[in-house]
Amino acid sequence: MVLTKEEINRKLLHIFSGTLIPAGIFYIPMMEDYSSLTPVVVLLFLTLGSFSLEFLRFNNAAVQKLFASLGSGVLRSSEQRTMTGSTYIFASAFICSVIFYQDPQISFIALSLFILGDAVAALVGIRFGRIKIGKKSLEGSAACFFLGLILFFFVYPNLPLLLDRWNGSVPLPLIFIASFANTFFELFPVRLSKSFAINDNLSVPLITGIIMLVCQPLFA
Repeated sequence: MVLTKEEINRKLLHIFSGTLIPAGIFYIPMMEDYSSLTPVVVLLFLTLGSFSLEFLRFNNAAVQKLFASLGSGVLRSSEQRTMTGSTYIFASAFICSVIFYQDPQISFIALSLFILGDAVAALVGIRFGRIKIGKKSLEGSAACFFLGLILFFFVYPNLPLLLDRWNGSVPLPLIFIASFANTFFELFPVRLSKSFAINDNLSVPLITGIIMLVCQPLFA
């Protein structure tokens, strides 16, 4: 399958948000004149604003036309009729910032693992995917998993203060658990019924973060 301009634009946007949103959650509270609640409040307004825009898009012809024009190079055809992945990402980031309020490093890792891993999985899967697993590919999932390892071993340790909770290095078992959880639930969405699956943009960062939170005392 050939990579389209729209898919490349979409994943570049995801990569941008994959660095900006987690960084904001973790680092903004450390900045002068900002409190630890700042990311929570900002993400709440972004989430509410995004849901409001989605509502207008589906119920107002003028907004729908404007949205279709502005998002023509980014939106998938399926997102013309459903909520966009960005709305789910904002919601997921907000929930993460609340659940992991005392552990913002988990929000950072869970969100960046998914957003960057999902982008790489899609690009590799579209270009090189041969072994299909549902709508995804084994090659894309492998790329997602190995990107997680690269982030844990080479990127996260070089980000200021991020891994202080683990004295500069995440325990090896936790690295593999988090990378596997992120890959597994990106590949196999959580289903509430045969016909309804929770959007992975919403579910995967939360699941990965909760697994990390539960498992980290085991490797302290």
